[in-house]
Amino acid sequence: MERVLRVFGWGGYLVAGLLSVLVAAVSYRFVPDGVVVAMDHVAHNLDGNALALYAHIGLAPIALAVMPFQFWPALRSRRPAIHRWLGRVYVAAILVSGLAGLQLAFHTTAGSFAGIGFGVLAVAWLASTATALVLALRREVSRHAAWMMRSAALTFAAVTLRLYLGMSMAFGADIAVAYPVIAWACWVPNALAVELYLRIARPLRARRQGAVAIAN
Repeated sequence: MERVLRVFGWGGYLVAGLLSVLVAAVSYRFVPDGVVVAMDHVAHNLDGNALALYAHIGLAPIALAVMPFQFWPALRSRRPAIHRWLGRVYVAAILVSGLAGLQLAFHTTAGSFAGIGFGVLAVAWLASTATALVLALRREVSRHAAWMMRSAALTFAAVTLRLYLGMSMAFGADIAVAYPVIAWACWVPNALAVELYLRIARPLRARRQGAVAIAN
């Protein structure tokens, strides 16, 4: 069973990592096509919030692309300097894009329910990442890893947002109705899933490893 869980765990990591890198790359379609063509749903922010818009769509994909590599065990153990530098890039990208995203949340045309959803996401994203950074500086490795998982779950909202939008369009849902719901659904289940892992699965795994170490 332990081997099966390990295989599924690595499979999930690879799928999530691939999706993160692909979505990050596709997010830069606004560079050749322009925001109005590539991201017409946020183009209204060009009038008065252009700086925040470009800060968010320009830096958030960097955090998304870097995020999977921060959980690569071989990189952490064999190239700790690269892990630390990528961590700095990740934190800096989230600091700027998170603050920009918080500002954009107040100007969404999808309504107050969606605006609050994206606003809470931005605050939680900034807070979890800042906590992970502080714990890393304190060398509290285990707690740092836990808060990085929380941060990563919120970073991955960029992927789940697009998956839910694609599914809603495929099923012919009214985007005016679906989008405010997706503003919450894209990150709340991610955050809950990580909390369940940290509070249940991770302690059980640690106890099993401890029992094996004692037996040996």
